[in-house]
Amino acid sequence: MKRLFLMTLVCATMLLIYFRTAHYQRRHAEMEAALKPFETMMEPEEESQEVTDADRVNYLPRGIIQATSDLELRPLWQSNLMVNTPHRNLLAISVGIKQMENVDEIVRKFLSENFTIMLFHYDGNEGGWMDFEWYNKTLHISALNQTKWWFAKRFLHPDIVSIYNYIFIWDEDLGVENFNPGRYLKIVKSEGLDISQPALDPSSAEIHHRITVRKKTKKVHRRIYERRGSTKCSDSSDGPPCTGYVEGMAPVFSSSAWRCTWNLIQNDLVHGWGLDKKFGYCAQGDRTKKVGIVDSEFIVHLGVQTLGGSYGRKVPGNNAREESTQRRGGKLDMRSEIRRQSTAELQIYEKRWEEAARNDKDWTDPYAKTRKILPRKIH
Repeated sequence: MKRLFLMTLVCATMLLIYFRTAHYQRRHAEMEAALKPFETMMEPEEESQEVTDADRVNYLPRGIIQATSDLELRPLWQSNLMVNTPHRNLLAISVGIKQMENVDEIVRKFLSENFTIMLFHYDGNEGGWMDFEWYNKTLHISALNQTKWWFAKRFLHPDIVSIYNYIFIWDEDLGVENFNPGRYLKIVKSEGLDISQPALDPSSAEIHHRITVRKKTKKVHRRIYERRGSTKCSDSSDGPPCTGYVEGMAPVFSSSAWRCTWNLIQNDLVHGWGLDKKFGYCAQGDRTKKVGIVDSEFIVHLGVQTLGGSYGRKVPGNNAREESTQRRGGKLDMRSEIRRQSTAELQIYEKRWEEAARNDKDWTDPYAKTRKILPRKIH
């Protein structure tokens, strides 16, 4: 009897210790969760759905979340004199110091129409522009030997530029004597163009596709007719370069079209060859209607090729790079190397497109019957 009593006492004591320990551990876990909520979050199981951006910000109260931004300069204090007029259109242009005079003319024209201006300095010489009175009114991003599409992919994310109605992504070698940004925007709005470009003056140094050439009697054109050569263009044509096409030197995108186009740009294929052929997929509708060339506001393509060449200044620590451009017989032809790389990237891009179209069972190509025509380069 005495032994039974002792065993009962021992069991009761053990149960009491167990329950008190469990209670303490539960209270401790609750305190940890309250003090360090992020460290105690359960990781999603492997078989669960992938965590979305919305899930990641659910830690915050809805009223504090701002999912987008812009490129507008902000004053450090309220009395600081700064233009507060909102800019609703954006010009992003890749520039080198050798094209300073031409870029100056472009920037002044666009600033007069209240554009936000972003300059991509591919020669690393951002400081060489400081004497221009508009220098502090523009944004500057510098990265040596990088292309326009490299910059655009990294610094023009759709959530950053969503406030801008139209986004101009231009090369630097464009003459704008006969171009007015304000009149141009009125035309593309009235014509319902989500992707467009100014027509090229026939006197331009380089013209790659006839569809981009100015038609003097028209305000806008969306297609061309061609009976000569290997490319035949008629009313039945529904794809580039006969219709639904702009070239990569001076494209203009609506905000919606740019959100699509940004995703079209490949992060590792920096030269962008083949992109212009696919722009029409981002036209927010029928590319034969939503893509066009504006004839009444036209530009001149000067055809100056500077990327990859000599920039007229020494870059600190660049001796190794200069030595790497040496070959057995002499200097490396940088333009030839760039063209070779661009061609290789075009082949990779076309292969990726074909694989993506084949593997995505939920996607139907709206232009599957369009005749396949090899695209020309874009800068």
